[in-house]
Amino acid sequence: MTTERTTPADAVLLMGPTAGGKSALALELAARWPVEIVSVDSAQVYRGMDVGTAKPSPGTRKAVPHHLIDVCDPAESYSAGRFRRDALRLVAEIRARGRVPLLVGGTMLYFRALTRGIAPLPEADPELRARIEARAREMGWPRLHAELAARDPDAAARIRPADGQRIQRALEVQELTGQRLSDLQKLAEPSPIPLAAFVLQPFGREELYRRIDLRFLEMMEAGFLDEVRSLRDRGDLHTGLGSLRAVGYRQLWAHLAGECKLDAAIAAGQRATRNLAKRQLTWINSDPSLCWLRSLEDQELAPIHEAVELAAPGRGTAGLC
Repeated sequence: MTTERTTPADAVLLMGPTAGGKSALALELAARWPVEIVSVDSAQVYRGMDVGTAKPSPGTRKAVPHHLIDVCDPAESYSAGRFRRDALRLVAEIRARGRVPLLVGGTMLYFRALTRGIAPLPEADPELRARIEARAREMGWPRLHAELAARDPDAAARIRPADGQRIQRALEVQELTGQRLSDLQKLAEPSPIPLAAFVLQPFGREELYRRIDLRFLEMMEAGFLDEVRSLRDRGDLHTGLGSLRAVGYRQLWAHLAGECKLDAAIAAGQRATRNLAKRQLTWINSDPSLCWLRSLEDQELAPIHEAVELAAPGRGTAGLC
């Protein structure tokens, strides 16, 4: 993946921290060029999780085609491998329609799976995952992280002791294949298509955090708590699922379970979202090939405008950044 291109990209990637203005810029690009948006968001794939994931409105989705939104039930799992397959298929379909694929979001694992490839890993095993989750409830994720460190130190070094989802996956892969996740990940293949990748970060950290906190309050006013309550009332969902590990959802779930007051849940949700933004920026900063857009001024946005124009089937070539 590179931003200095002599040939046009097949797709344009727009990533950045949450609440950084990516969606608004994507819609601006779609107003100027024949764009279809592919969501790169591990929570927007789930039906019934609308307010807390800041999904585009039905009107917006009608005006501009959006993909990989509402593709599965919260009880199901959706993996980085499935995203890569879906995204590559959609890029081909969108280009076949003579339009530009614009992949937009903040799930850095998905972007990395697309650009750097993903190892040939087994599909999720619900029964095995349930057993691992039962052990985590008994022992705690930090204990399972220590177990992973003994079995696969390289994988454990990249996973936080409280990151249950990734600990579970690493243990699951080793149980299913007999091989370490870190060894299998070395077999990953990079993207088979040319991509132009951009980072939108027009705000300083203090302003970004202010926007995050304000947006969480706006979500609460829009019915976020009622949305979580409806999910909890289904009776078949629990916080061990990947869907309900999304920031905001697990904190409000804890309130509805009587574990904390609402004010504390809101504060925890805001804090978790700020921490998510930190992790997103850490991932982004580890990739020197990305082209940064540090303001919303036309001059600063010119590289992504040019990339989208060049990505339209039949256009010419030029440098992008």
